Amino acid sequence: MSGHSKWSTIKRKKEKTDAQRGRMFTKVIKEITVAARDAGGDPETNPRLRAAVQAAKGANMPAANIEKAIKRGTGELPGVTYEQVSYEGYGPGGVALLIETLTDNKNRTVAEIRHILSRHGGSVGEVGCVGWMFDKRGMIYVDREKADEEQLFMIAVDAGALDVRLESDTYEVTTSFEGFEKVKKVLEDENFAFDQAELTMIPQTTIKLDGKEAEQMLKLMEDLEDHDDVQKVYANFDIAVEIMERMSA
Repeated sequence: MSGHSKWSTIKRKKEKTDAQRGRMFTKVIKEITVAARDAGGDPETNPRLRAAVQAAKGANMPAANIEKAIKRGTGELPGVTYEQVSYEGYGPGGVALLIETLTDNKNRTVAEIRHILSRHGGSVGEVGCVGWMFDKRGMIYVDREKADEEQLFMIAVDAGALDVRLESDTYEVTTSFEGFEKVKKVLEDENFAFDQAELTMIPQTTIKLDGKEAEQMLKLMEDLEDHDDVQKVYANFDIAVEIMERMSA
């Protein structure tokens, strides 16, 4: 698993217990709104919306908030119009960055992203400069205590999963982009309870960082992920778990 995947796991656990939950609610509401706007308000026929609603429920978001976000997306309620904009760039040590945003003001967002990157030794690059370094994959996270490893492995692989790996207290099921929905549905039908299921970007190669560059990179990740317009950040760094846990404390 890439260093960035480990960082995402650490951050996901942290979000369950601290004030970051409020910021996560904001991001999930934006995702629900845009998903409903683009492909309708029925989660059964809109995979992106279904994933966003599951993420909202996993964060214990009230059902009324989810319903309002869907209605804002479908136009049944008034709301802000968000645009999807992605940026590519570099962090300390030449680490590749993909930054996905939902914004109601592109000029403001790009200026603020540039400022964050430059403050931490990074820079915005041209479109396509690093995108080719990542592969789109599905990731399904299953609590170790809620699944039998052998059974999970057999069922997931039979359904088309690329890999099943134990990381700390979580099984991580990796799928192709095309096979994500199928594997997720099979696991649901087999009553596997998963904490999160998402489409993500996995780096083909990683850059090992330590010392000052590692700390600078993680501070950059913190600032980008804390920005209200940033939905997801993907990077190809490889940093020791001990450093990541200390920096996220």
